[in-house]
Amino acid sequence: MMAPALTPAHQSFLAFDFGLRRIGVASGTRLLGAAEPRGTIKGGDFAAIADLIKTWQPDALVIGVPRHPDGNPHEMTAKAQNFGRRLSGRYHLPVFEVDERYTSVEAEAQGALDVDAAAAALILEQFFREHP
Repeated sequence: MMAPALTPAHQSFLAFDFGLRRIGVASGTRLLGAAEPRGTIKGGDFAAIADLIKTWQPDALVIGVPRHPDGNPHEMTAKAQNFGRRLSGRYHLPVFEVDERYTSVEAEAQGALDVDAAAAALILEQFFREHP
């Protein structure tokens, strides 16, 4: 998937920590550069994603794309990228990818009660750091 261009119009975001069983969700704004965990939904639940998009009305979406520690792709890399393409096609919003290595480990280390949602917030905050 070709990366969309980030424009000044892209101010509010929903982020997803993709998983086959669970998808963590976070929201945030570029102005604050901060993200808030918004819970976890069942993997593949596009009706729940549609509700989240209706509620939060994001300008763009961010997905975490897992990779091996050396940066090489693995089976879940392709599945996460396919999820991003499906989001783009269904909701007609730009989808940005973030390397999400170790976000779940970091969320657990921080004592998160909902590790998937906390990982989604970390993914979004990483996106904000990479795209000020």
